[in-house]
Amino acid sequence: MKLTLLAVGRLKAGPERELVARYGARITASARPLGLSGPEMIEIAESRARREDDRRSEEARAIGSHLTRSTGSGSGNSGNRRLILFDERGKSLSSTGFADQIAAWRDDGVAATAFVIGGPDGLDLSLTQEAGLTLSFGRLTLPHQLVRVLVMEQIYRALTIIGRHPYHRAGHGD
Repeated sequence: MKLTLLAVGRLKAGPERELVARYGARITASARPLGLSGPEMIEIAESRARREDDRRSEEARAIGSHLTRSTGSGSGNSGNRRLILFDERGKSLSSTGFADQIAAWRDDGVAATAFVIGGPDGLDLSLTQEAGLTLSFGRLTLPHQLVRVLVMEQIYRALTIIGRHPYHRAGHGD
C-alpha cells in the first residue's frame, strides 16, 4: 500500500522540516517489509482567494487533483484508495487504533492511503465527506507545520506497532 502525505502550505527550512525528513526516512526504511511504500510528500500552495470558503474550496480542488495524480483514481475513497484527514472536527484515536486501521486497509488490499493536512483555514467539507477517516490531535489550534511533524511521527509509530518494534510503549488507554 502506497503512503502519501498531502499538506497545504510550504514547510520552510528549520527544525520542523528536519523532523519531517527524519521521520520520512524512518518510514521509508520500515515500510517495505510491512507491505507498504512511501511516503510520497506533496506540498500544495495555499490559496490566495479573498474569502475563507473560497480558499478552502480552491485548496480542496488542488488536493483532489494531486490525489488523482499520485494514487491514480479520483478523490476520496474511490477505487482502491483511502483518505485520512487531520481536522479539529475529527475523532480522537489511539496510536494503536491508528496502526490497526492502516494494517486493516493494507490487509484488505487497499492500494494507497493519503494523509491530508489542510491549511490555516482548515479543510473543505467536500473532503471530509469523502474521507475514510477524519482524525484530530485535539481541540487545540496547532500550526500546520507542527501537525505535519505529528502526522509523520504517528505514521512511523503505526509502522512500528504493526511490525512489533519496541519504539511504541503502550500507555494508559492505548
